Amino acid sequence: MSDRSQLISTGEPFEFDKKRDAEFERLIKRYPTRESMILPALWLTQEQEGWVSQEAIGYIADRIGTFAAKVYEAATFYTMYNLKPTGKYHICVCRTLSCWLRGKQEIVDYLRDEVGVTPGKKTEDGKFSLEEVECLGHCGTAPVVQINGEFYENMDVEQLKSLLATLE
Repeated sequence: MSDRSQLISTGEPFEFDKKRDAEFERLIKRYPTRESMILPALWLTQEQEGWVSQEAIGYIADRIGTFAAKVYEAATFYTMYNLKPTGKYHICVCRTLSCWLRGKQEIVDYLRDEVGVTPGKKTEDGKFSLEEVECLGHCGTAPVVQINGEFYENMDVEQLKSLLATLE
């Protein structure tokens, strides 16, 4: 079983806050079936909590009227959903061929050796987490790094050092 397939339980019930609940209700009217709301509901959950817990999977399934297994299937398929708490700055490094050929591994090695974070883990202070992900869709400007959803193209170690220095 891969690390991405293991859901973490918070032990606490989950529900959308007022803002996300209103957005869920607004969005559900736009989709042809309730199950079409799985991905947007997962995104709302992650926007609210920073990650998707086991309880959130059950909540979304109940809210949409489907099986938790269907929500789980989507959450584990797409790497854009975090299935465990991440660092304050969640760094995603593309691991596909274009990025690999243009220096992705040097970036990952720097993050491991100098920042102290390895794929699937957080730094001890919780500031950074790292994930190697499938294609981020910027093959022409590889290697690409994504930090909290922002893309940084043509990345190299020196640029990454400068970028990380700007983060509080």
